[in-house]
Amino acid sequence: MAKILVVDDSGLSRQMSGRILRESGHVVVEAQDGIAALEAYFLEKPEVVFLDINMKGMSGFEVLTKLRELDPQARIVIATADIQSSTRKMAAEGGASGFVTKPFVAAEVARVVNAALEGGEQWS
Repeated sequence: MAKILVVDDSGLSRQMSGRILRESGHVVVEAQDGIAALEAYFLEKPEVVFLDINMKGMSGFEVLTKLRELDPQARIVIATADIQSSTRKMAAEGGASGFVTKPFVAAEVARVVNAALEGGEQWS
């Protein structure tokens, strides 16, 4: 069981990913924007951040960059509906540990998050 920080400006997406992660045995903490995510990361100390890219205010890529600057060991899985190869490339170059696409498939989410927990990378 690990603590996972789910960051998404969509309440429905947070609810769906949170349910999948809880059913996989994890504890879920939520943040609805980038500022709240950075704050929650340092208060909650999650093992993995499950991060949306397209958010109001601070984008997921900005959050990814800030987390990497503040904690180079952070394990971050990008969770987005954007399936462009350029988005995957930017996530990889930004230091993401994994990538899953919406709509979520429970088995894929579990596989990618578990790989991040084990210190590896996994791209669905």
